[in-house]
Amino acid sequence: MTIKVMIADDERLAREELSYLLSREQDVQLLPSAANGRELLELARQYQPQVVFLDIKMPEMEGIEAARILTAFDNSPLIVCSTAYEDYAVEAFGLDAVDYLLKPTDPVRLKETMNRIRTRLAQRHKQQSAEEAAGHTSQAAAASAVKPAKLLIDDGTRLVVVDPSTILYAEREGRTINIHTLRQRYTSKLTLQQLADKLAAYPFFRTHRSYLVNLDYVYEVIPWFNGAYNVTLKDEKQTQIPVSRSCAKELFRRLQG
Repeated sequence: MTIKVMIADDERLAREELSYLLSREQDVQLLPSAANGRELLELARQYQPQVVFLDIKMPEMEGIEAARILTAFDNSPLIVCSTAYEDYAVEAFGLDAVDYLLKPTDPVRLKETMNRIRTRLAQRHKQQSAEEAAGHTSQAAAASAVKPAKLLIDDGTRLVVVDPSTILYAEREGRTINIHTLRQRYTSKLTLQQLADKLAAYPFFRTHRSYLVNLDYVYEVIPWFNGAYNVTLKDEKQTQIPVSRSCAKELFRRLQG
């Protein structure tokens, strides 16, 4: 399998060095490089990379900000943060980055990163295939689903009883999901698809591969970037949830009844 890779770095020599090292990987297809965050978003929209090697500090739009926007893309790319500063490691892994490379790039360390990327892409492909298969059956089952009055959530240390109608949204974070209710947040080892199946009789919708939203709490839908949207919820924080371009049409159909 060919891996489409894009580099975003404002330093020409750094781009050239990383391009050379990546060109030695037989399964890597190098896409045009970006010199700043805004250029990265334009090129990513056009070429749809699977992986972005991203410099955190760049002019016009910093790498962290660009990476957050990339997460709303359909099939959003994996992120590898590359920087000369160790201080940004926490921010990098807050983005669920595959890895964090310090400049100058160590060739041996880069090979370790590429192996992690291959593993993550294989896992993503397997998960997407399973979710697509489950989605076909869950839609058919939704019409006849029994509406449970309570939902039992195992958060790892206890079993919590939750009223499904109080759930605002759920988000995937690594191998767990965070379930946000009107009053509290719970962590569960369920997948988003498993949670969606349990809540099939309620008006929940996958706005993004990482988000499940209760449509009863949607206040407004705001155009955002490249055909994607954000929905604003009716909670006190007016939480905004990304809507990927591929989900937008079905979302509008559901909201219109």
